[in-house]
Parts: sequence; structure tokens; C-alpha cells
Amino acid sequence: MEEIRASPDYNWFRSTVSLKKIIVDDDDSKVWSLYDAGPKVVRCPIIFLPPVSGTSDVFFQQILALTGWGYRVISLQYPVYWDLLEFCDGFRKLLDHLQLDKVHIFGASLGGFLAQKFAEYTHKSPRVQSLILCNSFSDTSIFNQSWTANSFWLMPAFMLKKIVLGNFATGPVDVKMADAIDFMVDRLESLGQSELASRLTLNCQNSYVEPHKIKDIAVTIMDVFDQSALSHEAKEEMYKLYPNARRAHLKTGGNFPYLCRSAEVNLYIQIHLRQFHGTRYAAIDPAMVSAEELEVQKSSLNGARDSDEEK
Repeated sequence: MEEIRASPDYNWFRSTVSLKKIIVDDDDSKVWSLYDAGPKVVRCPIIFLPPVSGTSDVFFQQILALTGWGYRVISLQYPVYWDLLEFCDGFRKLLDHLQLDKVHIFGASLGGFLAQKFAEYTHKSPRVQSLILCNSFSDTSIFNQSWTANSFWLMPAFMLKKIVLGNFATGPVDVKMADAIDFMVDRLESLGQSELASRLTLNCQNSYVEPHKIKDIAVTIMDVFDQSALSHEAKEEMYKLYPNARRAHLKTGGNFPYLCRSAEVNLYIQIHLRQFHGTRYAAIDPAMVSAEELEVQKSSLNGARDSDEEK
């Protein structure tokens, strides 16, 4: 129990990366909590959005690894928002506050859904350069909870936690996955009633992604082959929605592969972000990219342009 919280990596992260709190709305109670790590010269960082049960530190292994390689990483915990438009407006104000025109987003489960809705919300003046959608979904109807979405705000915290825990793996899992589940249960316990109720409301109120509005965004779909809260049908729906998306499949990892399979997840994130090296949308400090890699990147970009022109 508490293996991750007691680990040297987690303690190193907590002692070296400071948690910032930012208010961008007129309502002072709406506080964004975030870790912003890595080179500030990078103007198009990768932003991490957690699942219903997560806080901004659940991506600490991504923050440590990616910043070590020269990437700028921001991990967010959003305030209490009760509808998607309100969330999207708050997120846009946060990016304005941070002076970020465009960003890459890694969203886990609900975080991935919110990332897609934000990309859709800003499609006329795009703020999202690319998406990595981890164990995520495109239509809230898969949860069959839209009829209860409006009553979550009335439920006591223990009932809300029970609903969330119902989606956690229950069968036998390996040690790393068990540690990840323990850590996420601990994170869940740290969330208040209104935080949980608002997240479940966003997760379950009737809504779906309109793919034609975000068809030009580079997407990687990351999912696992073992048990997760996502049904086979929901995964198939994502593949259909993004037929040109790259796919990052992990054999195992359950609901929280970024915690228990971090090396694989970090590698897939690097592969996804590499296509932007040498461009103004690079999430990495240019000084950390070798001349050879930039040359390869340039020729592949030119090749892609030529094939587009031929079409």
C-alpha cells in the first residue's frame, strides 16, 4: 500500500516541481492547480488532463521523464465546472493567462473527452495542435448515466466515490497495476464532493464529439488490451471517428497505464510529439534535438507536403 507515494521518484517530483494555483474566472472559488515544468522557451507544450479520479500529480512520471528529455510539460487539475462550455471557456482563459497560443493535449478518460470538446470549441480559432487520447471516449452515452447526470450534485461524497470505484479493475492484476490503483484510490479520496460531482456530471451529461470540426488535428489513440473501464464498443467508436489516427496499443496497463506502464506510455508520447520537431509547434527545446533528427524531420515534412500537392 502507498508504494507510489513513498517512491523516490514521487518524492523527488514533489520536492522539485512546485504546484501553482491560478484563477482566471470572475468566480474566485474556481482555482486551476498545475505543474508547469521544463523549458519556458517552449511555446507549444504538452498539457495533461486527468481522469475523473485524478489530480494533477498522477502524471508525475511523464513530467519527470519528458522534462528530462527537454520537453515542456503542464499537468492540470481543473476547478469545479458543471457544463462543458463553462470548462472550455475556463480552459481558453487559462491558456491566454499562460500566453500559450497552441498546445498538445494528453487526456486520460474524461480528460481525453474534455480535450476533444475543447478542440471542437476552438475549431474556428484553433488552440489545439494535437491530441493523445488515452483510454478515452467520444460519446458520453456509453455510460448510460445521462439520466442521473443532473442529480450528482445532490449525492454525498461517499456515494460518488463508490460510483467511480465501480469502474476500477477488480480481478487479479500485477504488482505495478495494484500500486497504480492504490495511488488513484488515494487521489480520489483527496477530492471533495463538488469536485467529484462536477466531474461525473461532465462525464455523463448528454454530449458527443463532432469529428468534422477537429479532422485536421493530429491524433494518437492510446489504449490497453486488458481490462479497463472502456468497453470494446467505445474503443471501436474512437477508431471510426479518427480513421487516420496513430494507434498506441499497450498489452496491459488497465485504467492507468501512465502510472503502471510509464516507460511505454512515455515512449509513445515521444513518438507522437516527434512529428512537430523543428516546427513552431515543437513541445521540446530545440537545443535538445540533434541536427540529424531535424534533417530527417524536414525531409519527411517536405515529403508529406509533396504528396498533399499531388493529391
